[in-house]
Amino acid sequence: MQRSHRRGEIIMRAFEDKLIEMTRYHSAEVSKEWAKAVRSNPRTPSYHSIPENLCVQHAVDFYRNLRRMYISEKPYAEVREYFRKYAEDRYGEGIPVHEAVYALIMLKRQIWLFADFQRPFLAGLDKQQAIGAINQTIRVFDHGIYYVVQKYAEMGK
Repeated sequence: MQRSHRRGEIIMRAFEDKLIEMTRYHSAEVSKEWAKAVRSNPRTPSYHSIPENLCVQHAVDFYRNLRRMYISEKPYAEVREYFRKYAEDRYGEGIPVHEAVYALIMLKRQIWLFADFQRPFLAGLDKQQAIGAINQTIRVFDHGIYYVVQKYAEMGK
């Protein structure tokens, strides 16, 4: 039983690594799609006037740092550090907290839209592997959103 469980963890981790590596490798492409979406979404009007190249750079930085948050021995410290900095930067740009959070939701969604578009990536995928990768991604974003809101509250005092 223990051996089977460990093997499942290794396979799950391999899938998560593949997802993160694919996102990082294609970060420019994924980021351009996110920038287009965030600059036109009615829920993120503050982003509409930000130059596209700056939006793309925000997303590229995020996707490249995502791997570091995943593989860190202290992932919560990495998540806290990255997302508090994200909050400081967005706050400094005058982005309201609700738009900064929604932009993060859109970043998360873009990962899955891209992965879904990459059919060979999903071929033969076990449901448990997919669920594990989704859960890990959600966990990073959920903790990140908490730190963004917390940092905005601190800066607003």
